[in-house]
Amino acid sequence: MGETGCLIAFEGGEGAGKSTQLQATAAALRQRGVTVVETREPGGTALGAELRRLLMHWPGSPPAAITELLLYLADRAQHLAEVIRPALARGDVVLTDRFSASTIAYQGFARQLDVETVVRLDASVRQGITPTLTLLLDCPVSVGLRRARGDDRFHREDEEFHARVRAAFLRFADEAPERYRVIDATCPADAVQAQVLATVLRCLNLQ
Repeated sequence: MGETGCLIAFEGGEGAGKSTQLQATAAALRQRGVTVVETREPGGTALGAELRRLLMHWPGSPPAAITELLLYLADRAQHLAEVIRPALARGDVVLTDRFSASTIAYQGFARQLDVETVVRLDASVRQGITPTLTLLLDCPVSVGLRRARGDDRFHREDEEFHARVRAAFLRFADEAPERYRVIDATCPADAVQAQVLATVLRCLNLQ
């Protein structure tokens, strides 16, 4: 990929198929000789894995919304320092399951923290690192929750919470169409993958 790599984020609500599509995309890119780093937020580092446990499976009272936000940002800071920045400097393609858009959608819009504050704090952590492409896997909330596997705190939120998340993601895509591609995640997985891969290959100038 040359001297500068590429960061591609996979975003979407619960049950949208982000992880499955990311893994399939990584495999397809490797078949084409691309060096790919697969990662996720939270949990892309050893410290992040512990933060993920605290965020999703803390057995006590739920953290305050601002506490939750700061833990996600701590995970991102470590993820950038330990995984993303070094990979981009090597010229690798980084595929991440969630990034800043999730923080703004979940903690800003769905938790209803002050969105401008969330955006500002996130920007201070990212220090200019922004995905070249964000793939938004979109499906109705009811479909995603029916598909979703897991028992973390976010799976247990009500449909209104998840509707705010979906609306936020779609708003981001509408506001930045040059960086977002919305893909209908209700289609069969192979059809979704065909769209995802075609979009990624165009982004990387490999078509």
